[in-house]
Amino acid sequence: MSLNDVAKELVAGCREGRETENLDKLYAADAVSVESLDMGQGRETHGLEGIRGKHAWWDSTFEVMEANVSDPFPHGEDRFAVTFDVKAKNKETGEVTDMSEIAVYHVADGKITREEFFYGP
Repeated sequence: MSLNDVAKELVAGCREGRETENLDKLYAADAVSVESLDMGQGRETHGLEGIRGKHAWWDSTFEVMEANVSDPFPHGEDRFAVTFDVKAKNKETGEVTDMSEIAVYHVADGKITREEFFYGP
């Protein structure tokens, strides 16, 4: 897949609730995910199985009430960015939070090899 193909499919998957399905399709087995802040387990997650675990944690912790996913912003031949604006409810506490983040995805050989998330504390 080309950079633009990967970017368009990632955005479509996020908009259509196919994020987990797209992990196998779009991510390299040794992909790295980097968070802005350490939430207690380090900022970096290595490997597709670890990234699956992050998705499972999110799904078990939050209910997405509203979400807006931007079109991708390509940058050169090897990366693109996407902005996410989400209103989510913590399933345990009921607290509703508005969240905004920028994600930068690095692509090589038609797969996402690294994702980096930028957001405030």
